[in-house]
Amino acid sequence: MIKKLVLVFIAIVAMNSYGQQGTTSPYSYYGIGSLKFKGTVENRSMGGLSIYNDSIHVNLRNPASYASDNLELWDNESRPVKFAVGGGYTSSTLESNTSSDDASSTTFDYLAVNIPLGKFGVGFGLLPYTSVGYKLEGTNEDGNIDNRFEGEGGLNKAFLGFGYQIAKGISVGVDFQYNFGHTKNSIINYQYSDGVPTQYQSKENNRSDLSGLNVNLGLSYKTMISNELEFVSSVTYTPKSTLVSLNERSISTIIVGIQGQENERNVINLDLSEDGLDETKLVMPSKVTFGGGIGKPRNWFVGAETTFLKTGSFSNELFNNTTTYEDAYSFSIGGFYIPQYNSFRSYWKRVVYRAGFRTEETGLKINDESIKEFGISFGVGIPVGDVRLFSNANLGFEFGQRGTKNSNLIQENFINLQLSLSLNDRWFQKRKYD
Repeated sequence: MIKKLVLVFIAIVAMNSYGQQGTTSPYSYYGIGSLKFKGTVENRSMGGLSIYNDSIHVNLRNPASYASDNLELWDNESRPVKFAVGGGYTSSTLESNTSSDDASSTTFDYLAVNIPLGKFGVGFGLLPYTSVGYKLEGTNEDGNIDNRFEGEGGLNKAFLGFGYQIAKGISVGVDFQYNFGHTKNSIINYQYSDGVPTQYQSKENNRSDLSGLNVNLGLSYKTMISNELEFVSSVTYTPKSTLVSLNERSISTIIVGIQGQENERNVINLDLSEDGLDETKLVMPSKVTFGGGIGKPRNWFVGAETTFLKTGSFSNELFNNTTTYEDAYSFSIGGFYIPQYNSFRSYWKRVVYRAGFRTEETGLKINDESIKEFGISFGVGIPVGDVRLFSNANLGFEFGQRGTKNSNLIQENFINLQLSLSLNDRWFQKRKYD
């Protein structure tokens, strides 16, 4: 037990030692940042598919998964306590009609624990919800820098959830989620005299501290439809909620050095309360996800899943920009294959092979262009530790594209590399002898 907690701690420290920025996407400029994938590396390696629940992996997207069947290998007496931690690395090429650039980021993606309590189960953890990280420049008619935009931050989510197994194969659950974090952005407006930048430039700084509560409801159903085939389905629903945003804004004069360094002078803090903008409320959209699939238990599975997100109702009173919001939609298809999950002689027969595909309408509409995204993913789950505990290290790859070069926008071609540990332990065991 202690060794496993040490492994988790080392993994967290290693992933955060980069002083990371969660994203480099220019599309994180809009709203409260780019939505992060709420799921494990196992989910993401199957195109984002999250409908499959079992007793040895944490499922962050459906709280009904906290309650599941006991393991046959353990004489159906109990199921393991599950620990999960994951992170990732993203390499992107950003392309417009006139130029291109490369960017990368390293992120901590989640930390979660699932504890079984008979027919009940408890899950809790921490993960990022949105991420902001961009550096953008606009040019004037002479080709000189007109504006420079920078932003960072994001929203995090701490959750505590409960699941209950109503009957064999049917579970329900609820997550209580606390969202917290901040976003910061700045805008520099450049002034020129005879084509030469003036000594002093103006800069606007904004900061929003965000917090709010929401819930996520889940249902999971599975049943055998033949001697070997199992049908699996699930549905989750997140009602709309409200975020409170405490806002600050300042104006300053800066001197920009030769290498781009900024020396700030004459900072003036603005009183946003006069316009009622010191505290604003953001309505977070409702979301529903459902899907289904078939497979042979502990051998293979193929399924499909779709998500509807009512982002058309989102607005931010503090900022006015060139974007509008429309309802978002995503579709995933994927699955896994295990040659022989309980093979004691062949290590490689216990390896899990995963693959999937996803396509998404992100909900952003910029310059009359709907921003779309797709990804193709692959992954493996490599067994680690005691074979009777089914712990594994998971490695996932995703290749994809976001955005478009139409209407002077930016197209992102990205490669995601994800790594996670899914560790299991047995806490509750009946005594065989007194």
